[in-house]
Amino acid sequence: MPELPEVETMRRGVEPAVGARIVAVERLPCPRKPIEITPGLAAFKRRVEGARIERTARAGKRVVLWTDCGDAIVFEPRMTGLLLLDESPDPMYARFRLRLRGKPKQITYWDRRGLGLIRLLSSQQFDAFYGPEKLGPDALAMTAEVYRERLGRSTRAIKVALLDQRAVAGIGNLYASEILHLAGVHPGRACRRITRRQWNAIAAATIEVLTTAIRYEGSTLSDGTYRNALNNAGGYQN
Repeated sequence: MPELPEVETMRRGVEPAVGARIVAVERLPCPRKPIEITPGLAAFKRRVEGARIERTARAGKRVVLWTDCGDAIVFEPRMTGLLLLDESPDPMYARFRLRLRGKPKQITYWDRRGLGLIRLLSSQQFDAFYGPEKLGPDALAMTAEVYRERLGRSTRAIKVALLDQRAVAGIGNLYASEILHLAGVHPGRACRRITRRQWNAIAAATIEVLTTAIRYEGSTLSDGTYRNALNNAGGYQN
């Protein structure tokens, strides 16, 4: 967690910031393990302050804010990261903030465990980090043919293969289990033993599970950590 549906919910949640100008970049005082922010804050501020947020995107399990300077601000939430427009669940774990001119007034990155990271990348650097050599096709774009092409000869168990972000981007442990359950495929079955009918079922289940989870704004599990941009729980777990 968070996986594709939660990250897509975050992306949609910060979409209202498109067109806003970034007036300040802040690393917030947090008493816990500091998160990785690259480049350093001074360089980050020089490149970002004054820029306008041109569009949002998602790269697998990462939210991307593209600026009118051609740079990408990449938020990788990993285990417990959140992007928020509203007040954070616990201010102690607020790590980073973009202050904006317009509405909303800010985007805050919050991370209880501090395992996430934030990168500012040029378009060339972005391609080097997240291009097709590093990141597989997005799970929402997967078809049975693409699944067979990328995984059909693998000796790995299908659930293990679905977690490989170079093979397919965005699926994690929770949604891999949901997809395989709906498709009726045992998670331990070797990819090379999966039939054409089963690949068709996996592809259909991928789209059904992920689009439904996005509709319900992701899953908030028993620890209550995941929240949408307005600090509300997801509903897919219900």
